[in-house]
Amino acid sequence: MSHNIPEISEEPVIAEVVSHSNFQVSVGATGTKFLKEIRDNKTIMGIKCPSCKKVYVPPRSHCPICFDRMSEWVALSGKGSLTSYTIVRYPEPYMPKKTPYAYGIIQLDGADTGMAHFLGEVDLDKIEIGVRLEPVFKEEREGSILDIDYFKPSS
Repeated sequence: MSHNIPEISEEPVIAEVVSHSNFQVSVGATGTKFLKEIRDNKTIMGIKCPSCKKVYVPPRSHCPICFDRMSEWVALSGKGSLTSYTIVRYPEPYMPKKTPYAYGIIQLDGADTGMAHFLGEVDLDKIEIGVRLEPVFKEEREGSILDIDYFKPSS
């Protein structure tokens, strides 16, 4: 069977769009408690499912596995292991770090999920999966995930 696909005789139109939007969103009751604990106590909290017992960080209100409502908060040490990472070498005006920098997934001790965040005090050419990390908190905190400045190798 032969298909007659017409050839495109015109060059496609390419439009460059540069956009940066500032907007506010509500993080809800669960997100608010999570961010307040970071801001006020330098504590990273997880939330535990009453059915499957998995601990989620960042926390969520319902378990994505069994759909149960979660309300059991778990204080974590903040220490964990790097499970994945990337190195960002191109600047974007909305990113809070200057390039180059590393961004990774940290599996916190006591949690069943990974948390994405910046890595700091690391040699970008020598980052290794499995390295132990701990959070570095900003002195002035405002209730944002960026109150954790970055995760650095544990000593």
